[in-house]
Amino acid sequence: MRLVKNLCRIIVGIVFIYSGFVKGIDPLGSDYKFTDYFNAFGMGWMNATTLFFSFALSLAEFLIGIALLFNLWVSRMAWGALLFMAFFTPLTLVLALTNPVSDCGCFGDAMILTNWQTFWKNIILLLLAIMIFVYRKEYKSSLSFMGQFSFLSLAGAGMLCLSIYCYRHLPVLDFRPYAVGKNITEGMRLPEGAEPDQYEVTLKYKNKQTGEVRSFTEENYPWQDTLNWEYESSSERLVKKGYITPIHDLVIEHPTLGNITEEILEDDNHTILAVAYNLNQSATQYQPAINRLAEYAREKGIRFYGLTSSSERDIEAYKKRNHVPYEFCTADEIQLKTMIRSNPGVIILREGTILDKWAGKDVPDVKELQDTDLTAYCVYSREQMQRIYLVYSIILLFFVAYLLIPRRKGKRNN
Repeated sequence: MRLVKNLCRIIVGIVFIYSGFVKGIDPLGSDYKFTDYFNAFGMGWMNATTLFFSFALSLAEFLIGIALLFNLWVSRMAWGALLFMAFFTPLTLVLALTNPVSDCGCFGDAMILTNWQTFWKNIILLLLAIMIFVYRKEYKSSLSFMGQFSFLSLAGAGMLCLSIYCYRHLPVLDFRPYAVGKNITEGMRLPEGAEPDQYEVTLKYKNKQTGEVRSFTEENYPWQDTLNWEYESSSERLVKKGYITPIHDLVIEHPTLGNITEEILEDDNHTILAVAYNLNQSATQYQPAINRLAEYAREKGIRFYGLTSSSERDIEAYKKRNHVPYEFCTADEIQLKTMIRSNPGVIILREGTILDKWAGKDVPDVKELQDTDLTAYCVYSREQMQRIYLVYSIILLFFVAYLLIPRRKGKRNN
């Protein structure tokens, strides 16, 4: 029985940690998801609280998970796990039945689950949480009260600092189809052997003699009998849902040239995109640095466009107000939010491959770019960031190991 109880604790702990972590490193993604939920349920008046809920939910999940995994304050944290699951399990049932939002967002963009998959996952977690709750007083930690408090406090502070960093800059781990190193063209392409959506097409033709309107399929419509029949209308019905490409709604519309998506993605030179999904909410203090980057691009012969979903009127007002020296193209707001978690942000492309992404506040000084190839600069800056993340990860592992050593000693002394 002891093995079963500990297994329940460990499984729920790992799931909560993972869920809290992947949401915590992408607070804006969770913010957007809360907005979707509130709008779907007619609670748009709560949209001002979405960022708070984004931070609070991920931190609470992470702390409950840490407590359960490392056997800290289980008698208290069992309440948190049970209340979480008691609330979210019926909620996900409602989502599964009504489907107002197709993706629950419980694991951020790291693992996409349907609403029914989420519901059955929550049923299992609820049963495990009940088991932990029933036996909550039998879980004993070898750490003192202050030791457990310190462990959880430092874990919470670390997660909160990481979330704030990712909010102010960009997520340290990017699970989206627009991550650095990914090719947008490949993300839009249907893999070999994958089935596309299958539709049943109904064609309506009108008989010229009798005025009768009849429905035909693509196999039997009277396309050759133009003397008796004339086309009137057509409709499609989805018969079977096919493979959905990771990127499926990206269309970049130039104000005069029209759709230039393919032109940008096939350019063997660099392309710089300044993305601001909503210009009225864009952090304008970073615009001067982006303007200087646009001037640098013009001098180097590099294609530079702004990308937004704002209206033409808002674009012109923004350009005039902030002395913007480049043209804006328009694209779908959801795609722009998915591209980069910053408003504004900058994306560097070459032949459709994302070389680097910068939050508005991280746009480099053009002096750093003058005497180097842009690709080389992007690779170097990414390697620098990866080294920094590695150092912090090693420090964290040593810290966790240090805190766990007394527990093992305590067990040997029992």
